[in-house]
Amino acid sequence: MHQRGWRTAFTVGERVRAWAALVGVIERGYGDDVHEYTNDLYCRNWLHEAWLLLDDHVVQLWTPQIKALDDRYEAATIDDDGQALGRFHELPGLDLWWWRRHPRILTGHLGRSLRSAGAVGTDPDAA
Repeated sequence: MHQRGWRTAFTVGERVRAWAALVGVIERGYGDDVHEYTNDLYCRNWLHEAWLLLDDHVVQLWTPQIKALDDRYEAATIDDDGQALGRFHELPGLDLWWWRRHPRILTGHLGRSLRSAGAVGTDPDAA
């Protein structure tokens, strides 16, 4: 993947852990800014790109965990076809579906930015 333009050489385990960490933060409320959020989403891009290059054994080993994380991400986000996030970052291809969703809990800097772009969600700070 480093040869394909990724600045750092990662392992599958490192990127799965990064995706798991991001999903956990999104479930609780991602408060950092929109630029950090879009940067963080690239861990899922890496997994998507790597899947085409990995051998079947590695794919079979990691797919259940990634699928479970994807399901959690879907539950913690709202599909808006990338309308809100697209105001801040160019959206990649349609097969990268996670870019077309935004966190359900809109809090902190990210929440304010996405709300300004028309996103709707819950705001735990408003309680």
